[in-house]
Amino acid sequence: MKHFMRMVVKVWIYFYCICLWRFLKFILRKLTGRCELQRICYKNKPGAGRTLKIESSLKSSKSKLLQNAPAAHPDAIEKTIEDILTLKKVNLDTNPQLAVSLQACLLQIVGYRNLTVEIEKLRREAFDSEDPQHEEMLLKLWKALKPNVPLEARISKQWCEIGFQGDDPKTDFRGMGLLGLYNLVYFAEKDPTSALQILSDSLQPKSSKMSKTEWEMKKFDKAIGYSFAIVGINITDLAYNLLISGALKTHLYNVAPEAPTLHHFQQTFCFLMHEFHKFWIEEDPLDIMEFNRVRNKFHKHILKQLQNTDMALCPHFAASESLINL
Repeated sequence: MKHFMRMVVKVWIYFYCICLWRFLKFILRKLTGRCELQRICYKNKPGAGRTLKIESSLKSSKSKLLQNAPAAHPDAIEKTIEDILTLKKVNLDTNPQLAVSLQACLLQIVGYRNLTVEIEKLRREAFDSEDPQHEEMLLKLWKALKPNVPLEARISKQWCEIGFQGDDPKTDFRGMGLLGLYNLVYFAEKDPTSALQILSDSLQPKSSKMSKTEWEMKKFDKAIGYSFAIVGINITDLAYNLLISGALKTHLYNVAPEAPTLHHFQQTFCFLMHEFHKFWIEEDPLDIMEFNRVRNKFHKHILKQLQNTDMALCPHFAASESLINL
């Protein structure tokens, strides 16, 4: 009975707050002569701060037109904005910039939604060794990370040299599907200096103060560093969860002037790989068994940064410029 009463009270408070908020919006509209969308656009600079508030306003509106706006087709955004301004009785002659601001916000909102669909599709598509395009992309990864070392066979222990677990990388892509491979290839090709340096560092002993004898004894100890490719797939999972949870909206709404794309997501992945590498060094774990602890701490660190609506994780990212050399 107590549980039921608590639920009733919570529901009552919820509806009370909605009614109160709508009443306040009505009063503000009368006092200022502006609807909520106008007030948000005029009081907030372009970026996540503005777009997040516009998104919240649209979703919480009692109008079906506004509620459905975030799901509009990209080609219908301009018409959707016109319909919203007509519904809100906004005079464009006295508010010429409003349509432009709303359109930019809606492009970001719709773009983020479509990006999550695209990313989910890539994640769900399994690596198929019978697909020539999949195989070609995998070989691209090898050539980018091992440009001077020919791959002796498709099934080979050589794959361990770039951080896969066995002699056939396809088994390591099960969790993230093609998304993991896409990200690794993008990083290796778009920022080869960083990718090669991080790969090299990941194969080194944890301590740089070892004697030559100690180095020779420990350089093949996998527990000292981490597996580059496996960590790349793991960081892909982290980036994917940031995207799906909505946490990445702060960053993408600040770096993408219009619709966020796969390119923006992959740039973010490159940044996360670079930052995780530095974070791993700073944490100084005893061995690879501490990976989950370090990853979880890193995840919380990034989430904390994304709570700031002015945050852009990598506005002008160039990992090579600040990479730590071990």
